[in-house]
Amino acid sequence: MTFTYTRTIRFQDTDAAGVVYFASVLSICHEAYEESLAASGISLQAFFGKSSVGIPIVHASVDFLRPLFCGDKILIYLTPKYMGDDYFEVAYKVVTAGDREVAKALTEHVCINAESRSRQQLPEEIARWFQQWAE
Repeated sequence: MTFTYTRTIRFQDTDAAGVVYFASVLSICHEAYEESLAASGISLQAFFGKSSVGIPIVHASVDFLRPLFCGDKILIYLTPKYMGDDYFEVAYKVVTAGDREVAKALTEHVCINAESRSRQQLPEEIARWFQQWAE
């Protein structure tokens, strides 16, 4: 089942032209990622805090299909995809309240040992997260 995150575009998300600044879309998608982790019972404080495991984003991309403006209500559909023991992707579909697709994004994540910076197997809590939100 895909995770759904609801949000309103704020003035701070926009640029001088009054449309959503390109980097804001990735920030909003990351909010959805954090909410999906929390909804799976993962402690955000522990996950993003001092831990022996790190799961950095190693690639991100966004395609913009239509502009977004301050006050727009959006839904973000988040779907994780298992790519291997130490790697996953998250696809994001951004739609208006009327279900009109306005953007799509992708983030790629690797799991590393926080001290050695070498790849390691994804933790069990992420496996449970996949089970809950993957298609």
